[in-house]
Amino acid sequence: MLAFFAVLLLSTGLWSCTPEDDAQADSPADKELEEQVLEIIRNNPEAILEAVQKYQQEQQQAQQEQQQAIAQEFQQTMTTNPKEVVGDAPVMGSEDFKVVLIEFSDFECPFCANAHSSIKTFMEKNGDTVTLAYKHLPLQQIHPQAIPAAQASWAAHQQDKFWEYHDRLFESQNQLGDRLYEEIAQELDLNLEKFQADIIAAEPTIQKDLELAQQLQLNGTPFFILASTETGKMETFSGALTPEEYEAKLSLVNTPDAKSETE
Repeated sequence: MLAFFAVLLLSTGLWSCTPEDDAQADSPADKELEEQVLEIIRNNPEAILEAVQKYQQEQQQAQQEQQQAIAQEFQQTMTTNPKEVVGDAPVMGSEDFKVVLIEFSDFECPFCANAHSSIKTFMEKNGDTVTLAYKHLPLQQIHPQAIPAAQASWAAHQQDKFWEYHDRLFESQNQLGDRLYEEIAQELDLNLEKFQADIIAAEPTIQKDLELAQQLQLNGTPFFILASTETGKMETFSGALTPEEYEAKLSLVNTPDAKSETE
């Protein structure tokens, strides 16, 4: 209690600004209080340290509890109303949204490029039951073309050519740049004037995806979330898996818990 009192006095009396500061700067009472607080600190260094450590632990625990609550709420939404999470993201596969695979990806990430072929194989086999949704997670700190490529793909999405554009970006990952973006748009017979305008308009959508990734504390790509509304189960995983590994994840979310089967 003594240590907390000392820290409180320091934070409110010595290290903060108030409108009365100038008027009371030379107050003898203030100087006396300051000397008393400093004396408390000098005489109780261990208590002060203990108070600070306790405060930090409480903050960390509060953050962990908050993140756990966010994760639980997200899983509840993913397993009951995944369309809310998917939003306006590009989707392919099943239209019933009973099993949803959300991919957070970066067009300049080599691991995402590796995952691309496996996901394509997986969806060719399971597209009748699985809905794949694409979310942008451009790691701009290490991939300078990640955001421009994401913007170009979103512009293609406005003309219903996202997945074709998406495939070409990954196939030509070592050529990312304005020239490639326009070449692909021409190959797909996009309206170039609209395409260029939509590139500029893409930022809010990409930022929204980034905010979701930040909320979920995602910091690497590719990252996947697979959930079933029928079993209420969800799996999260990262990295470029083989088609067989994706199949195993699908089996996990599609298999009801033993308790559920007996109810």
